[in-house]
Amino acid sequence: MKNNKGFTLIELIMVTIILGILAAVAVPRYMGAVSNAEAAAEAATVAALQSAVENYATQAFLENGRYDYPDNPFDYIEVDGYDDDEATANEDGMWAISGTSGQVSVTHQRRDDNVYSWSYDSSDLTDLDGDDRGANVGLAPENPNSTYVVTNAERTGSTSDTGSGTGF
Repeated sequence: MKNNKGFTLIELIMVTIILGILAAVAVPRYMGAVSNAEAAAEAATVAALQSAVENYATQAFLENGRYDYPDNPFDYIEVDGYDDDEATANEDGMWAISGTSGQVSVTHQRRDDNVYSWSYDSSDLTDLDGDDRGANVGLAPENPNSTYVVTNAERTGSTSDTGSGTGF
């Protein structure tokens, strides 16, 4: 009697090839899903920063009769990965704010080491008398005559990738 309790070498090679093909398809899709999820979380954080700044400006208007933006939008919302002692985002998931008083840059480093930035300006960029608003996080000032340059999810640096990114 012959004992057939095993796999032939050809069967093992075929299974290995099939697993390799499946991994070659699945891994890039997984990495793309992770990148999309991180971009969505980043967009939600920026939207929360924009909302917090607008709430601050509205509250300032109600109390003082003038709109005003805060110097640091992170002071009014808790963001995971933000450290007010750091001026640059240099770790995965880290948020930072840097620049001179008024005109600053909000940056975030993703897991793939790409760094994205948004412009923010708390100084008065409007022509209106009762309005001291600047430019919200990643948005232009509410002044049609402004020449302010807006940065919205612009990839500013990378330590490993040299391609171009789209932000979100």
